Amino acid sequence: MTPKDMLLGLAIIFAWGFNFVAIRWGLDELTPMMLGGLRFLIIAVIGSFFFKRPNTPWFWLLGYAMSLNFGQFAFLFTAMKFGMPAGLASLVIQSQAIFTMLFAVLFLKEYVRPYQLLSIGVAASGLAVIGLNGDDTTMTVLGFAITLAAASSWALGNVITKTISKKGYDANLNLIIWSCWITPIPFFLSAYFIDGADVMWQNIININWKTAATLAYLSIIATGLGYGLWSYLMSRYPAGSVAPLALGVPVVGLTSASLVLDEQISHIQWIGVLIVLVGLIMNTIGGRWLARRANQKI
Repeated sequence: MTPKDMLLGLAIIFAWGFNFVAIRWGLDELTPMMLGGLRFLIIAVIGSFFFKRPNTPWFWLLGYAMSLNFGQFAFLFTAMKFGMPAGLASLVIQSQAIFTMLFAVLFLKEYVRPYQLLSIGVAASGLAVIGLNGDDTTMTVLGFAITLAAASSWALGNVITKTISKKGYDANLNLIIWSCWITPIPFFLSAYFIDGADVMWQNIININWKTAATLAYLSIIATGLGYGLWSYLMSRYPAGSVAPLALGVPVVGLTSASLVLDEQISHIQWIGVLIVLVGLIMNTIGGRWLARRANQKI
């Protein structure tokens, strides 16, 4: 990568890593469902002025919106409301890589290589260490479990995105933006039945500068700018060169949550964090290593 593009990559890492601190701030002012609904409504309203509607049929647009948008963030915001620290959430949500491989085998009939199975085992063992050792921290078992549900929803969205691409439809930033017209509907319906109309109205009329800034960050910076730059890098470089950048997101998430929110992680959980990162790195670079070995033999 050129130095300029490396800086853009670092900007993505910091935007997505700090995203979890912003979510924590947003949940101090809004309920999880209202935070999600308003976030995606802002993305849809602003983004549709700059990006044309994708050629993706409504059926697949709906599947994308309900899995990757609504499912992932409804679970993630709820998990952080019910005791999942922002820093650990930024790491545990990366277990989507494990669920994506499993769903790809089930629904796409893809083949899993031995190194991928090994990486799944390593990352899963790290998650187990984190999940079973939260007594001395603010993390709850419920929050941890719901975060895993968010990761599985993200993974299902990845499989749907791959299916959309295979069918020859748009699976780019246009899809992300226009799917956001669908996403607020289940969020606001959930808010109505979970929180009630009075709470929804109070959330809206009590929006202050901090809430507005948080929503702007989540929608414009983390989603619009973040995914826009990610698409730019993916279009210029091999996926194997860009994908490892995502490993920096939990590092920034854990660090920023510790510095800004004063979140504490136990020593044993830090060991679990390192184990998960090792598993994710094995999954990311394993394919490239095998390809290099194959080329050397040729």
